[in-house]
Amino acid sequence: MTRAKWYSNGYLLEEKNSFYRKLLNKIPDLIFQLSIDVNDEFYFSYVNNSIISFFEISRAEFDDDPIKVISKRIFPPDLKGFFESLDYSKNNKTPWSYEFRVKIGKNETTWVKVDANVEAENDTTILFGRLSNITAIKEREIKVLESERRLQFALEASKSGVWDYDLRTDTTYFSKESLDMIQLSEEDNITTNSLWDQRIHPDDLEDYHNSIKLHILEKTPHFENVKRILANDGTYKWILSRGKVITRDNYNNPIRIIGTHTDVTLEKQKEKQLLDNIDIINEQNNRLLNFAHIVSHNLRSHTSNFKMLLNLLDSDDDYLTREECFTHLKTTSESLSDTIEHLKELVDIHSTIIVKKEDLNLSIYLNRTLEILSTQIKEDDVTILNAIPEHQIIKFNPAYLDSMFLNITTNAIKYAHPDRKLEISYSILEEDAITILKISDNGLGIDLQKHGEKLFGMYKTFHKNENARGIGLFITKNQIESMGGKIEVESKVNVGTTFKIYFNEES
Repeated sequence: MTRAKWYSNGYLLEEKNSFYRKLLNKIPDLIFQLSIDVNDEFYFSYVNNSIISFFEISRAEFDDDPIKVISKRIFPPDLKGFFESLDYSKNNKTPWSYEFRVKIGKNETTWVKVDANVEAENDTTILFGRLSNITAIKEREIKVLESERRLQFALEASKSGVWDYDLRTDTTYFSKESLDMIQLSEEDNITTNSLWDQRIHPDDLEDYHNSIKLHILEKTPHFENVKRILANDGTYKWILSRGKVITRDNYNNPIRIIGTHTDVTLEKQKEKQLLDNIDIINEQNNRLLNFAHIVSHNLRSHTSNFKMLLNLLDSDDDYLTREECFTHLKTTSESLSDTIEHLKELVDIHSTIIVKKEDLNLSIYLNRTLEILSTQIKEDDVTILNAIPEHQIIKFNPAYLDSMFLNITTNAIKYAHPDRKLEISYSILEEDAITILKISDNGLGIDLQKHGEKLFGMYKTFHKNENARGIGLFITKNQIESMGGKIEVESKVNVGTTFKIYFNEES
């Protein structure tokens, strides 16, 4: 009975094994069982028909030399990793999982993943599991990786960074490129949008928020804004931000915005330089036009006088008339010489490409002017109030500084009020690190509403003073502006006039 039962059980077991083999051979999955003995020699104790078909290798080849079969089919760069992962799983009795490439057909490369469980049976390690064709998955991964690499290359080439803003948590991911722009690193822990916004220049913050708001309200197809961001070295960088809402909730509220950062500081500097150059060109054009009008008007006046006087000489033989004509010719000639000299002085100012600046002591140059005018100051009983610090230094051209002091001081004396003693004061102001020379008098004053635009014009006079030529202030303004500075005037009729000279301290 006992033997019959054993036989019966053995028969049934063999019958079941046969059934399972038939079943496994019918399914498309690549099923295998691999056995490894104590000498690290292994053999395939079972492979289903799907594996035979997939690898295009006969069962005899599997049985004959498993190492040769594996080495023949696995892509060479993956072979070492294959055996290392197999050894690790065998030695540690952990599940075996590995992705590798195999050569099928005419050198066609296919990605395969092995997943197997490990069991120990006496001195033999048995691995049983399945192979999966993951070629489609790997191709998608490779495409994604290539896309990421292309994006990364494009970002690096364009010097752009990436940001990803979650509005629900106010957390933002900033790429290394974005952080590098303002000299930050991941250790600085700039993880929220609010921390980034704190670095935006106050003057740019409102426009920045308005740009985002318009996009969130779907008024614009995307968000775009240029603003100044404070870098770690204390300077501001011009950063162009672009972004787009990519996720909204059921109520159309934005959840996520993704965008880029681009450092446009250099472009902004070039833009400013271009605008500055345009302003300079426009100013030069205006001066050139003004100069042309002056030349045309004044020389035409002189030539007309010459022509008229010469015609009179030709037509009249009277001695007294001719003497008078010669007197007028002399006067006209002197006037023409003065005009040409003034025009030459103006040309000299603007034709000099680089005018030398030096560190000059204002008090010394003012005292030199007062010494030149000492006789006139004494005769007219002028009070000089000098509040310029003794060691006040400015960067300016020596000849221009002499001319400026002389022209403004002479004008003050020339246009003194007849009913009071003239006072001229000199002082220094500091505004936003700019040195300002202030020269004030209590003279006749000028109606700026009436004459303000013409004040610094050539040959413009505003009082009936026989010595007024209208050239001093014109030359002074051009000299100051050629030094990169500017001059302003405040004046009230019968009260007095104040000139403010703003010095450009750059070399």
